[in-house]
Amino acid sequence: MISIEQSIFKALLYSEDYVRRVLPYLDETYFDGPQRTLFNVYKKLFDTYNSIPTFEALAVTLQNEKIGDSEFNEIAELIGECYKTKDELPDIDWLVDETEQYCRDKKIYNAIYESINIIEGTNKKLDKHAIPELLDEALAVSFDHSIGMEFFDDAERRYELYTDEDNRIKFPLEALNRLSNGGHKKKALSCILAGTNVGKSSMMCFLAGEFLKQGLNVLYITMEMAEELIMQRVEANLLGVSTDDLEKMPKDKYLEGIAKVKAKTHGKLFVKEYPTSSAHAGHFRHLIKELRQKKKFVPDFIFIDYINICASSRYKSLSGVNSYTYVKAMAEELRGLAVEFDVPIMTATQINRTGYNDTSPDMTSTSESYGLPATLDFFIAITQDEVLAENKQQMIHLLKTRWGIKADARPELVSIDWSRMRYSDVGSTQEIVNKVGNRKPEKKEKNVADIEWD
Repeated sequence: MISIEQSIFKALLYSEDYVRRVLPYLDETYFDGPQRTLFNVYKKLFDTYNSIPTFEALAVTLQNEKIGDSEFNEIAELIGECYKTKDELPDIDWLVDETEQYCRDKKIYNAIYESINIIEGTNKKLDKHAIPELLDEALAVSFDHSIGMEFFDDAERRYELYTDEDNRIKFPLEALNRLSNGGHKKKALSCILAGTNVGKSSMMCFLAGEFLKQGLNVLYITMEMAEELIMQRVEANLLGVSTDDLEKMPKDKYLEGIAKVKAKTHGKLFVKEYPTSSAHAGHFRHLIKELRQKKKFVPDFIFIDYINICASSRYKSLSGVNSYTYVKAMAEELRGLAVEFDVPIMTATQINRTGYNDTSPDMTSTSESYGLPATLDFFIAITQDEVLAENKQQMIHLLKTRWGIKADARPELVSIDWSRMRYSDVGSTQEIVNKVGNRKPEKKEKNVADIEWD
């Protein structure tokens, strides 16, 4: 009886069509014992010469690998069986589908086996939180049959992609729309760089509320502040009252305000809190799927507050991995999540010591790992000196973009109402930027906490 492994190796040895369609998705983990040795030798020869290796090439290379006689004989027997039946190749389309199913089943088996090692403590690098990720990856095994985009034939499709506004989510601030060249793209990861208490969370809370007003479904994941504090910041902006004043608002007025906001949008906002450094992309993936199943909620935009206090699904925090590798892994996992769910993700990171008082930060001002900006699609920094603070203003700098030309961007000036957690545009011209230092502090507004409720 011919096994699926035999059929795979026969097609690898004698079908160019099969090889080109399947080999990019195969790796040694799908095979065991002598079959794994044969595959590794085959793959090495194919990658070197870009053609199916001959029997002689395989034999010589296998001898140079210095494998045992027993293993060599098993491999030779397998190759011999393939040669005898080389004219009896199965239907290639059928075999490609069967190979995909075989790989998925094998990946699931390996994931379960690795999960047992994690539970028993044999695997020292991964912890039990990595188990859902391993199983999700196994279940997601798929041969992508797309062969890419052709320059001439796909021109019309590309034009639609370039000009379709649905491919971007417009920011509520024109300053951010200018820096992003028209809004945040889907399947992308962006990040806000700022110092402590400068406004990373405030900006994301403001954007979350404004996206909700636009009718978008927003998921806000927090590992720094409690769920209710995030909601309080969003509500302050949407209800037009201070965060302190929310605590004094009569219940009927509060619920009336929430009802008015609800009547103007069909979007929803979910805020989920995780303990610091306890959750990673695997947990977020499970949350997204759970919200879809239980609440019929599919996010249009995701905020993660913030990346440096996430965990990695691939590494334990105390496994000896350096900060560059660890933070870069987290960024790659979050960006992979954005691609998987076709959704924009925005997070934040701390500025390092050398850049804390710098009014013109760059990517080297990122704390812990330069691997983070290397992975991002869009990266901005928020700064605020004493003069800007007096004027209730901040400067937004473009550090990196894959959506336009960074050299053409100028720092953008925005205003912030701290009591209501609300940002607004000021202007973008260099003249405004240069005149910031000559501005006089604005008159102090009336303390909204003294409002007498009707």
